[in-house]
Amino acid sequence: MSNDLTQPLNIIFAGTPDFAAQHLAALIQSQHNVVAVYCPPDKPAGRGKKLTACATKLLALENDIPVQQPENFKSLESQLNVTAYQADVMVVVAYGLLLPTVILETPRLGCINVHGSILPKWRGAAPIQRALEAGDAITGVTIMQMDKGLDTGDMILTATCDITSNDTSASLYTKLAALGPTALLETLTLMASGEYKREPQDNTLATHAAKLDKADAELNWQQPALVLDRKIRAYIPWPVAQFTFNENGTEHRIRVLQASVVALEHKQAPGTIISVDKQGIVVATHNSALRLETLQLPGKKALAVADILNGKAEWFTKGQSINGPTPPQQELT
Repeated sequence: MSNDLTQPLNIIFAGTPDFAAQHLAALIQSQHNVVAVYCPPDKPAGRGKKLTACATKLLALENDIPVQQPENFKSLESQLNVTAYQADVMVVVAYGLLLPTVILETPRLGCINVHGSILPKWRGAAPIQRALEAGDAITGVTIMQMDKGLDTGDMILTATCDITSNDTSASLYTKLAALGPTALLETLTLMASGEYKREPQDNTLATHAAKLDKADAELNWQQPALVLDRKIRAYIPWPVAQFTFNENGTEHRIRVLQASVVALEHKQAPGTIISVDKQGIVVATHNSALRLETLQLPGKKALAVADILNGKAEWFTKGQSINGPTPPQQELT
């Protein structure tokens, strides 16, 4: 391989969702050669449970790139298929399948991964959401040399961006989907030159970004409003933060799409409605309050609180607990 920075690399790309497809698009438009795209088998989707291709497969087919969809890489046949492409490097972005050592070592330059955090912080499945939920000020993408561990490989390049007080996981996703492809192409230029550094991660600084679960989405009014606000923003678009409202013995799951912190001293029990107006429903939390501004009632579309109050004003009245019947007056010390 020449040290010419413009020397193209033969690349196998492995990825699944739109986030991955945006990186694949950048590779297709670059001087490099994408020789194959790997993605999981098509999955049933929609009411008809029709087998549906992922974003990366659709993009590959549009560009006449061979597509491989193995269940895993345990069989010799699947391993030999990777070898047959004689790739210089395998680029992995949100693929969803673990790569065994034999695959990691097949390409000449190994396998690299675009990970949505500043490693070693937030290794794991949900780095964007966990960074936002934790209140981090910055996040980014790390391009790393893959090894057999979970996001433990040597770092090649890191690109960062700020997390604002208005960011949701959806908006951070968009930011990183723009940041990642540029960082990836820069990394490939370094790798093509043969002169790139690999920095080992400091395992003592590692944190784990656990996979999201619907059970995580339940709002606990005993927590500070700032914590709840971050959680609401972190869980958009999925699984969406929510609480259970008890109306005369009938429980309703209400999703919270938008809220804001209210700097308010009070002596109300957490979960008690402090005030209600067109701007929102102010709910007592630990040492503060949260204004609920956009909600989604069961079976309905998301609406501003002003619109919801037109039909369900009796659900949300001052002094009422949104966790059930009106509680006795309780002071917090």
